[in-house]
Amino acid sequence: MADTPMPEPLRRAIHHLVSEVMLNCQEVLRYTEPDVAHDWERMTLYRSTDAADTMNMVSMLVAAHCERTGMDPHTLSSYLQVGQQELRSAGPQEEDRAHVAGLMGEELSYEAMRTEVNRMRHHRGQQHAEQAERPEDDPQKLFTEACLHGLRAKLCDDVDSLDSFLPPQVAAMARRVAEYLEVSEPATA
Repeated sequence: MADTPMPEPLRRAIHHLVSEVMLNCQEVLRYTEPDVAHDWERMTLYRSTDAADTMNMVSMLVAAHCERTGMDPHTLSSYLQVGQQELRSAGPQEEDRAHVAGLMGEELSYEAMRTEVNRMRHHRGQQHAEQAERPEDDPQKLFTEACLHGLRAKLCDDVDSLDSFLPPQVAAMARRVAEYLEVSEPATA
């Protein structure tokens, strides 16, 4: 089973869904920009949950195929990492609030500090807050963001919009990505 390539219809379905996820991720990034501040809470939550749900569809398609081809149920559960699943319907948990407290420079209550995961998430939030005070300079993050924005701009035929809301270095990279994606026209006789 491990040496059998993925069936082409499944491969194409996964590629389609992952492309949809990437567009949703780009919109999440877009709604972090200052010029759309009026709607950022709603739209970042919509698009990030859309992306998560679509990636879940990818996992379930692959899992259903594995189940169909006879994969051991315990192996499948292990590959799905079912212990990591958290339901959004429960809302933010204590460790999520600890992370936000760290991001916002707030202290944790004595009760919250008693849990190791809360302390860890609070510390992570503090680290993210410290990083936010410095200019973004991680080339991999900047390139990923530029690729997402460039792809979206090209697909929407709106490359000029890149200059209006992105930091200049990301806008320049995104423009190059969009230009690279230019489809050459077939030669006419």
